[in-house]
Amino acid sequence: MKISPQRHQRLGEIVRFAVVGVMATLLQYAIYWLLLRWLSPTVAMTIGYGVSFVFNFVASTRYTFRVKASAKHGAGFALSHAVNYVLQMVTLNLFIWLGVPKQWAPIPMFCVCVPVNFVLVRFFLKR
Repeated sequence: MKISPQRHQRLGEIVRFAVVGVMATLLQYAIYWLLLRWLSPTVAMTIGYGVSFVFNFVASTRYTFRVKASAKHGAGFALSHAVNYVLQMVTLNLFIWLGVPKQWAPIPMFCVCVPVNFVLVRFFLKR
């Protein structure tokens, strides 16, 4: 069975998104884990998110979606990540409030936020 070029391209995007996403998520989580000793979960996650955001933009434009970085793409990426950031803060604090230890609360948070982020980022970078 032959795969159409569009389907092959989309599958490649999903695989590349997963690779970049795992790296960005691990970077964000490592920074969060390290800073959690001295800062609140929200502040620690915000700093981790900021560092991860820069890495993620460069990797997403150059590697995942293979588009030229531009002000338009940057604005769309920033908007999608603003939505994602709010969703992460809400879900992080919800899971902590529900009793998940603050060291582990990002794990279910990522399970909710990563798929939403893929859809948003792809929409803004590929339209």
